[in-house]
Amino acid sequence: MKKLLLSLFVLGLLTVLSGCEMVVFQPEGPQARSILDLINFSLLMMAIVVMIVFALFIYIVWKYRETSKNKDYEPEEEKGSLALEITWTVIPLLIVIALTIPTVLVTFAVEDVPKGYEDKEPITIHVTAADWKWIFSYPEEDIQTVNYANIPVDTPILFKLTSASTMQSFWVPQLGGQKYAMANMENELYLLAERPGTFMGRNTNFNGQGYTYMDFDVVAKTQADYEQWVQDVKETAPTLTQENYMELLYPGVVGRMTFNETHLQWVNHADPNAQIFLHQDGYRNYYKVVDEDYEKRLNTIEPRSTEGGHEHGHGH
Repeated sequence: MKKLLLSLFVLGLLTVLSGCEMVVFQPEGPQARSILDLINFSLLMMAIVVMIVFALFIYIVWKYRETSKNKDYEPEEEKGSLALEITWTVIPLLIVIALTIPTVLVTFAVEDVPKGYEDKEPITIHVTAADWKWIFSYPEEDIQTVNYANIPVDTPILFKLTSASTMQSFWVPQLGGQKYAMANMENELYLLAERPGTFMGRNTNFNGQGYTYMDFDVVAKTQADYEQWVQDVKETAPTLTQENYMELLYPGVVGRMTFNETHLQWVNHADPNAQIFLHQDGYRNYYKVVDEDYEKRLNTIEPRSTEGGHEHGHGH
């Protein structure tokens, strides 16, 4: 009995401690908070159902256990019970309805500007997924970043998602839900950060060997710091050329990059007629090098370098 209790205690402790790393339970924006409320409601419903089922199970096992008094008892044959059949049909139906209504409401709510911020003009950022990197284009500011996005706090951000190659999934757990980025089409995602900070984002859709490294940061700044960052980029960042951009689309892992101007002047991958950049030879070469000497490539190429652009402290 003591070993059982100790095992249960250790299991419970591990469960609690593992939750400390689950950033989805640490929302920093209204969209993420709505999703967390929905998760908590679903967990509560699940807990209620589990407790009732286990309570009934324990009660029935105890009440109808075999004893010396009833071991020869033979129950009468039952042909069915309309009341019971209605009960075990209606109860699951009510549970599904109880889960469906808030799920639908939250799903539609997070598709729009966060409640309370309707009067604030959103900042539009075009997000282009490539193998294996994230490209953020600011059309109004005419600047572009790779693997990080700076945003002002308390301002709605409209991310317009697309892909230059395979399907990816864009997710910043502390700010909101995930949404797919697909070639030749555009999905929209509204996010908002309520405090300054750096929030991890990543691709949640497996797309090859470089998938592991396809993460990014969303850095929330005060309005003044954000405007200063934009000004610094305009004054010091190199200008993005079409040649630079074509090289960036080649399969590989890079670090943070910062550019003046955006690729939208040449191509918008959300356009139904835009070219899809799959670079089959690039995939073959990448996998060949990785398979032959994975550790060497991991230590020399795959770390977040800034060659081909520069960060010069703007992402911090």
